[in-house]
Amino acid sequence: MSSVIISGDTSGAITVSAPAVAGTNTLTLPATTGTVLADSTVGVCRAWVNFNGTGTVAIRASFNVSSITDNGTGNYTVNFTTAMADADYSFVASCGNGDNAGMMASPQSATFATGSARFVTRYHDNGAADSLMTLVAVFR
Repeated sequence: MSSVIISGDTSGAITVSAPAVAGTNTLTLPATTGTVLADSTVGVCRAWVNFNGTGTVAIRASFNVSSITDNGTGNYTVNFTTAMADADYSFVASCGNGDNAGMMASPQSATFATGSARFVTRYHDNGAADSLMTLVAVFR
């Protein structure tokens, strides 16, 4: 039986060596758009999103995020395309409106679920406010 050997080095170069047998040898690689890693791979970004949270919420770009739910002023739910293994992930968010008032994202851990995470964006005076630029990353 022949084997395909894949090896790499610290430069990032990868070498693929096909078996020395007659016939056609095919190597199929995953899609370049990326895939969600197996649950056993920890410490990687499982989902991220960049969205406009003012007016009609709109995703600018994302990975493993199917949609955003607008639950009210400054209150959003990020819905995952592929669910997390459990709700024990790390959720990091940043937000702003381009003004000088300053904003912060306030994750509410009680609403973390395998299929979504809910959080609130607020001004520093603690008043909830919609966020023009909202950035979220989920790690596990």
